[in-house]
Amino acid sequence: MTTTVQVKRGALAETRIVDHADAPLGDGEVRLKVESFSVTANNVTYAVAGDAFGYWNFFPGEGDWGVVPMWGHAVVSESRHPEIAVGERVYGYLPMADSVDVLPTGVSAGGFTDAAAHRQPMSPIYNQYSRLAADPEHDPAREGERMIFGPLFKTGFLIESFMRREGWFGAEAVVLTSASSKTAMGLASVAKHRSPEIKRIGLTSAGNVDFVKRGGFYDLVLAYDDLASLPQVSSVLVDFAGNAGLIHGVHTTLGDNLKYSCTVGATHVGAGFGQNNGPPPGPTPVLFFAPDHAVAVIKEQGPKAFGEAVGESWLRFIAEAGGALTIDERHGLEAARDAYLATLAGRADPAVGIVIRP
Repeated sequence: MTTTVQVKRGALAETRIVDHADAPLGDGEVRLKVESFSVTANNVTYAVAGDAFGYWNFFPGEGDWGVVPMWGHAVVSESRHPEIAVGERVYGYLPMADSVDVLPTGVSAGGFTDAAAHRQPMSPIYNQYSRLAADPEHDPAREGERMIFGPLFKTGFLIESFMRREGWFGAEAVVLTSASSKTAMGLASVAKHRSPEIKRIGLTSAGNVDFVKRGGFYDLVLAYDDLASLPQVSSVLVDFAGNAGLIHGVHTTLGDNLKYSCTVGATHVGAGFGQNNGPPPGPTPVLFFAPDHAVAVIKEQGPKAFGEAVGESWLRFIAEAGGALTIDERHGLEAARDAYLATLAGRADPAVGIVIRP
């Protein structure tokens, strides 16, 4: 029996918990028992952009109902694959559920890819699972931090790499919305060390200003209602909020000083993400889709060099950010549903990282 949290695709605050009988495994298939996963604003982005980017397709629901993907750890509970043993632990993309079946291919000491047909149209980045026994990123003492920060940090790393390759479009500063979000902090950390000449400006809600300042990732932190204080220097905007009004406000405030604008996520659900609120002045915002950039960078640098560069920046970031985050471990799929709904509604505390053990 598998228990799953499902979300109404057209009404993201409607949820249900359903049970399904498990079908027998086919040849080469493996059943993963979900041990733990994190719930972050990143998961809300998967739901908000689920139809546009195929996120609902990874773990199909029924009819209008879908399953929000999570990042976490699992253990092999059944195996019909000769190279994968029961009891082995993996890290990767998981459903908000207590188990999932995968069809491993390309099995190596370090990992495998799920070859299930319904997952193939989407980016291969999401179909890869790390085998923890030979995973250089795995630290048993940091499993919570990896689930909470890991995927988001890599997105921040890729944004900095892209901006640096483009010479930061001639800008002197980068403006980051949702500065308390984990992806924004990851980008700010990587930029601090790899592009120290770029001034890092964080925008956040008034209630989060002190928290963001304590992190030490930004040169300047401003509340959203203080856009008039943005320095009038050549800048790029990296938007994690998906708030059309906020994007418009930053574009208007910076005017000709804004050299490039990109949108990454949607932490402010219902505030204009994906809606036509009229084009903002200045450069047209461009969507940054991290999986496509990851595939391109890995192809350019090779997986080993890319992995080493990410690993070096990751260790530095987690040393800086780990102490600023309290991990709140919760049990059961009802707790997972509650955490998802709180994050969807914007009630999640940025200083708390939620880990669920189904």
